Amino acid sequence: MASVAVVLMSGGMDSCVTAAVARRDGFRVAGLHVNYGQRTEARERQAFDEVCAALAITDRLTVDIGYLKTIGGSSLTDPNRPVSAADLAATGIPSSYVPFRNGNLLAMA
Repeated sequence: MASVAVVLMSGGMDSCVTAAVARRDGFRVAGLHVNYGQRTEARERQAFDEVCAALAITDRLTVDIGYLKTIGGSSLTDPNRPVSAADLAATGIPSSYVPFRNGNLLAMA
């Protein structure tokens, strides 16, 4: 029996490649998709489903942690805040920062 790799999958390039590498290396991949109230959720979910289908990933779970949206302060979850352009020289917190997101994602995985 193959070991299982739980892969957090937004549907983007990084998670798609990670899932493909895990499959290539012999893992049974379990895809974990998270809705945290992001403005792009519908498209991310579509991409997650398409990547899972392409990689024959049948173990799929979508988790809703929309409470992160209620914390506020992020242009990724608040349609009234513009998403600022990437600025490598910036020293402050970017507008796209979602408080506690990555800690929640890693704890779930």
